[in-house]
Amino acid sequence: MARSVYFHIGLPKTATTYLQTICWAAPDQMRRDGVLLPGRERRDHLWASRVVREEGRRGRRSQRELTAWDRIREDLASWPQDGLISHEFFAAASAEQAQRAVADLAPAEVHLVVTAREPLGLFTASWQESLKNRSTTPMADYGRTTSDRPSDTWNWRALDLRLVLERWSEAVPPERIHVLPLDRSAPRDDIWRRFAGVVGLDADAYDTSQSFPNESMGVVEAEVLRRVNQHLGSFNRAFDKGVYIRSFLADERLVPRRGEPFWPLPDQVEDCRARGEAALAYLASRPFDVVGDVAHLQVPASLPPRRTPDSVTDTEVAEVATELVAVLLGDVRELRTARRGDEGPAERAVSRWRRWWPSRR
Repeated sequence: MARSVYFHIGLPKTATTYLQTICWAAPDQMRRDGVLLPGRERRDHLWASRVVREEGRRGRRSQRELTAWDRIREDLASWPQDGLISHEFFAAASAEQAQRAVADLAPAEVHLVVTAREPLGLFTASWQESLKNRSTTPMADYGRTTSDRPSDTWNWRALDLRLVLERWSEAVPPERIHVLPLDRSAPRDDIWRRFAGVVGLDADAYDTSQSFPNESMGVVEAEVLRRVNQHLGSFNRAFDKGVYIRSFLADERLVPRRGEPFWPLPDQVEDCRARGEAALAYLASRPFDVVGDVAHLQVPASLPPRRTPDSVTDTEVAEVATELVAVLLGDVRELRTARRGDEGPAERAVSRWRRWWPSRR
């Protein structure tokens, strides 16, 4: 069995995609560093989090997904050095689920790695992320309760550092829990260097240029996406959400508009501030290994003025939406004229549509 397993559980929206992209681009280098990235592909860790958290709908999932946690454990069982498991949705696990997951990795010594962020920026980013996953919840209604269901990942259940640490510290002692506060003012690779240092990797041996930040939408663009989601009833598959809503529409069409940043409502800001203070007090009460400055987990006392999403007008939505239609029409024209030999999955889908459409004009 692996000597030690570093279990990176998030939190969501704390540079997790950035860190995972670097690691999954260089599993062989990680092996040379003595750290195994178990599983056959990146999705194994997402699927394993679903198994550990006992998400429902088992009948609708493939055998590969249902056995992902077993594959990870088997790989670690045959590896004599250290291992790394990484997915942010593990943060939503219950205390009992966390205990079972850690027990499943025995006799390896489990270290928990928790990347964290000040709650206000985290809250705003997580609401946008929920929209990219086809949510239609207005920000004014977002985060009003803390769920007791491990399946709810876009909720304070997985976003509140104190709540996550309380559950997971029942499975892993605080001295083996490494908390890495995200410093938004530092160079991009700062979090990678601290993460690599905890896990035992040579940070300089890895190419970080292919991992890009997950940028934010502006306030009007976010409201446009929320309203579009109300009409996407057939886009239920993970592939649809990931490829078409998140990547094609949000990240590639709405984010580049560089719209206005925004805050939630004032009472939500104060809730974020209180959660940050509670997390700091909890960290100070136990011997956690904090790798970085805990001040970065605190909501600033003074904030610059910004709009809230409920201030977006129908006129603003119409302006962005009509411009978006023009951009999408250009995309369709480009795809229709693409050479067949250069087509990927999206282009082939358009080709099938093109063959279908002329006969019905």
